Amino acid sequence: MNMNGARERLVVVGGDAAGMSAASQARRLKGPDELEIVAFERGRFSSYSACGIPYWVGGEVAGPDALIARTPEEHRARDIDLRMRTEVTEIDVSGGRVRARDVDSGAESWTSFDKLVIATGARPVRPELPGMDAAGVHGVQTLEDGQALLDSLARTRGRRAVVVGAGYIGVEMAEALLHRGYEVTVVNRGSEPMSTLDPDMGRLVHTAMTGLGITMVDDAEVTRLETGEDGRVRAVVTRDATYPADVVVLGIGVRPETTVAKAAGLPLGTHGGLLTDLAMRVRGHANIWAGGDCVEVLDLVSGQERHIALGTHANKHGQVIGSNVGGGYATFPGVVGTAVSKVCDLEIARTGLREKDADRVGLRYETVTVESTNSAGYYPNASPMTVKMLAERRTGRLLGVQIVGREGAAKRVDIAAVALTARMTVEQMTALDLGYAPPFSPVWDPVLVAARKAATKVRGT
Repeated sequence: MNMNGARERLVVVGGDAAGMSAASQARRLKGPDELEIVAFERGRFSSYSACGIPYWVGGEVAGPDALIARTPEEHRARDIDLRMRTEVTEIDVSGGRVRARDVDSGAESWTSFDKLVIATGARPVRPELPGMDAAGVHGVQTLEDGQALLDSLARTRGRRAVVVGAGYIGVEMAEALLHRGYEVTVVNRGSEPMSTLDPDMGRLVHTAMTGLGITMVDDAEVTRLETGEDGRVRAVVTRDATYPADVVVLGIGVRPETTVAKAAGLPLGTHGGLLTDLAMRVRGHANIWAGGDCVEVLDLVSGQERHIALGTHANKHGQVIGSNVGGGYATFPGVVGTAVSKVCDLEIARTGLREKDADRVGLRYETVTVESTNSAGYYPNASPMTVKMLAERRTGRLLGVQIVGREGAAKRVDIAAVALTARMTVEQMTALDLGYAPPFSPVWDPVLVAARKAATKVRGT
């Protein structure tokens, strides 16, 4: 209820993870007689897993229905007025209202709010180069994007695919297209794939991808895309070479989708994401919250704001926002930057800072790299694992961990994520009581081996 005793209205802009988690949590705390909830989603799907799109494209997961956590009808059954195919084009902060446009008819209308949640997500980076808007060139961010790519693959006679960019999406889409029987080339601007890793660890990913039959082109800057007379993409052109392509997938990364928020005068950070307080309230605005891929979050290790587009964060943001909107109390303290991925059976994980991250914020550090195995060396099918660890010089505080290996490697990064959150030193980590049996680990877990080596190096300085 507002101060006059009337029912309040919550307006949610964006119907995916953060937005609908916020709406659902607010509804749990306040019934429809106290809080009216109106949500706008410009797409055709709500509450879906964008992270699952590469596995849908690769044929490992049925979709798109398998990727939808809750349909619009399910939300509406809980008294959430979810309006699909409706895009919010303007936020009138002082007037407490939003302008929305029906995507199909073009009809526009204003909706007032007492409380507003902005969860507009992120958009794929699409460089302004000749040919980038040609048919057959696809970003992969929404279920609509995934369906458009699959439709494009069905129409394409050739079997040559070029992926531009070698981050998480680029690497996962390269594998998906390989599963589809395509000849895959990855054109990467960086020195190695997976720029979220240090180059020495990225080299391990490069070697694995090459071993799968994927052509890796590093240190390459795309200058244009060639198109045919039919307007469809034919090749990706760099400064040094031309790579024929029947389909092109952009895996360059994403940026916060904050165009409408910026026009409304809401505060943005250096990465273009909305800035919020610990309660996920937009700074300087008592009745506006924001969460998901459109916000910047505090990095607990570096102490700086950063933009990380992950569904795990978005769902947590939504829970915090919904609790606060619904009259409860919750905070989101920040992140340590944990992420995992895989290329076929190669698992890739990182948390905390890379070397260049530590350099940028002025931290001095020691690094160690250890080679170990995912199980006891004598256990059948034990496979190699590489762990790299950064520790702060003198104090020994853990700063970051990167892991590349086979089965059982990636989720070991969670040990480091907890240690980072607790601000543990590498010396303290060596005493962690981790589970051991030969099928799961050597007597000394690879993460603890790295911690021991780092602790020795720190003591030496």
